[in-house]
Amino acid sequence: MKGPDDDDNSDPKSRLRFRRRPLRRVLTLPPGAGPHPAVVLVHGFGATRDMMLPQYEQHFAAAGVATLAFDYRSTGASAGEPRQRISMRRQRVDVAAAMDFLSTRPEIDSRRIGLWGTSLGGMHVLRVAAARNDVAVAVVQCPIVDGIAAARSLGVRAALRLMPYAAEDLVRATLRRGRRYVPIVGPPGSTAAVAEAGWRSTLPADGCFDNRVAAGDVIGLVWTSASRRARDITAPLLVCVCDRENLIDPACVARVARLAPRGEVRHYDSDHFEIYHPPLVARVLADQTAFLREHLDVRP
Repeated sequence: MKGPDDDDNSDPKSRLRFRRRPLRRVLTLPPGAGPHPAVVLVHGFGATRDMMLPQYEQHFAAAGVATLAFDYRSTGASAGEPRQRISMRRQRVDVAAAMDFLSTRPEIDSRRIGLWGTSLGGMHVLRVAAARNDVAVAVVQCPIVDGIAAARSLGVRAALRLMPYAAEDLVRATLRRGRRYVPIVGPPGSTAAVAEAGWRSTLPADGCFDNRVAAGDVIGLVWTSASRRARDITAPLLVCVCDRENLIDPACVARVARLAPRGEVRHYDSDHFEIYHPPLVARVLADQTAFLREHLDVRP
C-alpha cells in the first residue's frame, strides 16, 4: 500500500491544481496492479485527516478500493491563511479538486471514483455528488445534512451566545483587522460551536488539534443544506444513520436517503461519536465496504 504522496508531483496537471490549492493529501493504494477504483475521504467540521480517517484508509484499501484523504485549505497540515477559515463553499471546491486529482492518476480508474464523508464531510459529499455526474458512488455516515436542523439541536441559548462573536468577526473581516475566533468544541454553556465531550475520543494520542474557528464561519454552516439537493444525486448513495444522534435529528438524515433516487439507509444504535469506535465500527465498515465493492465493481 502507498502512503503520503505530498511531494509526488509527477503529473503536471495535478501539480498545477495543487499549487493553486495546496492541500496536504494521503493516497493509499490497494495491493496489486491498478488501475484501482477509489474514494475521496472527507472529514468533518474542524477535524483533520489524522482524526480517525487512517482506519478507513487501511480497511478500504485492503478491500480493493484506493483512498485519498486530505486536510481542507487553511486547516491541519494544508496551507492557507488565515488559519481555521472554514468556508463551506471553499471546502466543497477542495472535495471536487480531490476528485479531479484522482482522475489524473495512472493508478486510478477515472470511471470508478466515489465519495465518502463523515459528519459535516457528509454534507460536502452530498452537495458535490448532487452537482456532478461523474461520482460513481457516495457513502455518508452520521452526516450533518442541514445547518438549521443542526442549530436547532444545539439549542437557542447556544446559538444566541455565538451571535455577538459572529457579528464581531464579520465586521473585523470586512475591515481586514483579523478574525474573531471561538472554540470548535467545549463544555456545555461555553461559546464553543459544538458542546460535546465525545469529540475528544476522535483525537489520536499524538495529534495536534487547533480548537478554534472564525466565528462568522459558523453562520455559513447554519445556512447550508444538503437535503434540498438530495433528489439531484444520481449516484448510488448509502446513508449511515446514528439513531441516538446528538448533533442533528436522525429523522432529517434518514430523509435524505429517501429523497435520493438511488439512496439506501442503514441504522445503527449509536450517538455521533460511537460509530468511529469498536465494536460498532467493524459492522459499519463491513456495510460500507460491501456497498463500495458492489457499486465500484470490485471483483475478488
